[in-house]
Amino acid sequence: MILVTGATGKVGRQVVVQLREAGVEVRALVRDPQAAALPAGVELARGDLTDATSVQRAVEGVDAVFLVWPLVTADGAYDVVAAAGKHARRIVYLSAFGVPDDDSVEPEPGILGFHTVIERAIRGSGLEWTLLRAGGMAGNTLGWAEQVRGGDVVRGAHARATRSLIHEADIAAIAVRALTTDELVGAAPHLTGPQALTQAEQVHTIGDVLGRGIEFEELGEAEAVAAYEAEGLPPEFARGIVAAHGAMVTEPETVSPAVEQITGRPGRTYREWVADHVADFS
Repeated sequence: MILVTGATGKVGRQVVVQLREAGVEVRALVRDPQAAALPAGVELARGDLTDATSVQRAVEGVDAVFLVWPLVTADGAYDVVAAAGKHARRIVYLSAFGVPDDDSVEPEPGILGFHTVIERAIRGSGLEWTLLRAGGMAGNTLGWAEQVRGGDVVRGAHARATRSLIHEADIAAIAVRALTTDELVGAAPHLTGPQALTQAEQVHTIGDVLGRGIEFEELGEAEAVAAYEAEGLPPEFARGIVAAHGAMVTEPETVSPAVEQITGRPGRTYREWVADHVADFS
């Protein structure tokens, strides 16, 4: 039995689906079981990562945990990891590329900071662990969906920021391997897609798949930060994302071979990801 957190999100849902396709018993931690819409045969456990008691109940009888941390700080993470450790023997965590291996490095503010804190909690827990250090996720470009539905222009900062975006199904495939075999115990693979595209190229790809001409209109950094804040992101996260995109103009994200090395097949391209999500952009 494997417990999947974030089971109704992009990656977590794919983990659930792929585990069930492999014949593995799955329990999903969900806030609202009636709204979960997960595959048949999945056991639903009502709970929330902000409630370590509910996590402890959900992990009873479980062999391994797939952990996604959807919160903007690491508050409560040690309690969740400790709760998991009372029953499970293994934890697979969806982290982020750039987390330092050196524990003497002070966690920086923002996204990498909370991933750093959680990774350290996991590595110090006594559990078997795998840390999936993903680069940019293709699913994050769904943030453009409303603009795509409303017209032929996508606005954002740094059109030439270059990313090697990964399909959530490929992250899930690595997670399933880590949860169900011993091949990745103690590993922290860097996961990316098989190609690096600028943000302008990503937008053009969306247009190509939809059969439309869609262009990227570049905003200034202050405008882009304000747009992220209007979507509900904390100011430090908004500034961090825009600054990171700026850095990717001169230092593009690299392409990692890890997906193909681990799964034995090439990773899915961004065009394939868009084709899988046409309904989200239409």
